[in-house]
Amino acid sequence: MTDQHVKRAFKYRFYPTTEQAKELFRTFGCVRKVYNMALDARSRAWTDESRRISYAETSAMLTEWKRTEALAYLAEVSSVPLQQSLRHLQAAFTNFFAKRSQYPRFKSKRKSRAAAEYTRSAFKWRDGQLTLAKMRAPLDVRWSRPLPDGTQPSTVTVSRDAAGRWFVSLLVEDTTVRPLPADGNAVGVDVGISSLVTLSTGEKVANPKCERRDRARLAVVQKDLARKENGSRNQAKARLKVAKIHARIADRRRDSLHKLSTRLVQENQLVVIEDLGVHNLLRNRTLARSISDAAWAELRSMLDYKCAWYGREIVAIDRFFPSSKTCSTCGLIRDELKLGVQEWACEGCGTWHDRDHNAAKNILTAGQAVSACGAGVRPQRSSSGRAVGDEAGKTMARAVGIPAPGGAGRCQTANSWNAMDFSTG
Repeated sequence: MTDQHVKRAFKYRFYPTTEQAKELFRTFGCVRKVYNMALDARSRAWTDESRRISYAETSAMLTEWKRTEALAYLAEVSSVPLQQSLRHLQAAFTNFFAKRSQYPRFKSKRKSRAAAEYTRSAFKWRDGQLTLAKMRAPLDVRWSRPLPDGTQPSTVTVSRDAAGRWFVSLLVEDTTVRPLPADGNAVGVDVGISSLVTLSTGEKVANPKCERRDRARLAVVQKDLARKENGSRNQAKARLKVAKIHARIADRRRDSLHKLSTRLVQENQLVVIEDLGVHNLLRNRTLARSISDAAWAELRSMLDYKCAWYGREIVAIDRFFPSSKTCSTCGLIRDELKLGVQEWACEGCGTWHDRDHNAAKNILTAGQAVSACGAGVRPQRSSSGRAVGDEAGKTMARAVGIPAPGGAGRCQTANSWNAMDFSTG
């Protein structure tokens, strides 16, 4: 088992003094100002001269901006967060040119995240206390969990959310994160709305429906906010009430997803999920709210990095793979299966299926084929959904990209799909 070095951020809540809050507000404003000015300069240079501006050039611009009378206030805060904002802008352009993201957008005072990033030269870490540049006293941090022994923060990010809560995130090298002992367990995960996930083992994890629990109260405060005069103090107070409810919903959802993803990774060597297009699914106006509340994309993200941490394997099968319409026993693919149908009987072998459990079993089988053979998983849309017997086995085999049943060197039976051994590849 090889050693690995995982950089991990530990996030804590803190309570600044009045003086510290004022300094941080000034820093947030300067960070936003520098980012927007640099973005404007780079956009104008490309529009007017078809010329790209590098990070080094924007850094030189920042020095000149500080010398002007109108922007002299930029020199009153720590220079490190301002330089970091330029690096973030450079990373945003790099992602844009690599077609990994859209063109960078200007930061808004009300809508953008209020945050500032400090590197080692801009903070002091001593005896478990954190003191930022331009501050006399350390931050009053609530250490809800200890940092790994012997670690030193390399980067500190201070932020304030819409609910008015202050957070500090410390990036450290966590040596306690190590690959778990290998085991032969594997699980297929089918996400849903009534049940958050259904596992190939038959277990169904209830959807906490965090947003629905506070929906009535949220509607009341949102109506109250809509009645307030724009720009008034009462509107600010009402907006804060709405933000606090949203923050509580997000905290509950994140907590439940962390517990679920950690359990799946710790208990299984192979985790198989569907590669869902969540953005496209959100176009369904009937289900968009429930899909957003379920947070499938966040669960996928957690599984991705936790599998990497603990030496597990995660396989995402193609979103068009007919996991719900395929019989996990004989391989029959139905022509149609409406969303409202939760249970159905296979016309080929007569097996009675629970829709979600059957889908999870098919997802696991397809993922095992991909893990063993390295094959892609896409459906054969031109194949008939009425196939039975040997033809059903061939259809299922083609769907996961492995040799069809029958013939030398192929799977021996078509009707024992779950018993196929994928371990040899």
